[in-house]
Amino acid sequence: MDYVKFTDQGKREVNEDYSSVSYYDEDICFVLADGLGGHGGGEIASSCAVSTVCRLFAEKGFYNEFFRDAFTEAQAAVLQKQKEYCAASKMKTTMVILVIHGDTAQWAHVGDSRLYHFSNGKLKKRTLDHSVPQMLVMTGDIKESEIRHHQDRNRLLRVIGIQGEEPRFEIGKPIKLKGRTQFLLCTDGYWELIEEADMMRIAKECRTADQWVEQMNQVILRNGGDTDMDNYSAIAVWDERKGGFFFK
Repeated sequence: MDYVKFTDQGKREVNEDYSSVSYYDEDICFVLADGLGGHGGGEIASSCAVSTVCRLFAEKGFYNEFFRDAFTEAQAAVLQKQKEYCAASKMKTTMVILVIHGDTAQWAHVGDSRLYHFSNGKLKKRTLDHSVPQMLVMTGDIKESEIRHHQDRNRLLRVIGIQGEEPRFEIGKPIKLKGRTQFLLCTDGYWELIEEADMMRIAKECRTADQWVEQMNQVILRNGGDTDMDNYSAIAVWDERKGGFFFK
């Protein structure tokens, strides 16, 4: 297995994206978050949530209620930070988690940070955003292709850090890993500037996670170079079941 983490501040003053990787025996947990909230709060919220999940995984590994506990503990940690940093009390964050457990992969998310699942370069599934535009797609009011440029694309319906509310995360069904499988965890600043067709085309042309991300980043810079680019971050995971495992 090969993976690479990437983040760029874009044209913002602060990078509120955060990601990390945690290990338990031979299992791996990938976590990525996109913070929001003024006065540096987003940066604190995303790093706090990700660190909490990684610590839980390193201590206990993957178990039946892992995702529930991960989001519950991340929520509690962010709420505690809100109390500690009064000026940043509105801090919140999205989060997406991928766990590779033996020959099985499973993920969960909240907000509009996405996970894409590819098999041999073909898109099999992506997480659905907890956002106003995604809701409008589901009700038939707009097309999927309109999400990226919709005026309400930054209006989220679910996040970590809402006081008095349990985190409303969504868990994907576990899948068996076979052949060449690719996963892309990314913040909205990343997926808004690259179409799924380009993700697939580049995945088919590449042989490593590093190559995949490097070439996708070139597309993102071309598409967003003249805009007020948001932070953009990703974790690319490249799994080949025919060969051995190696970690980057």
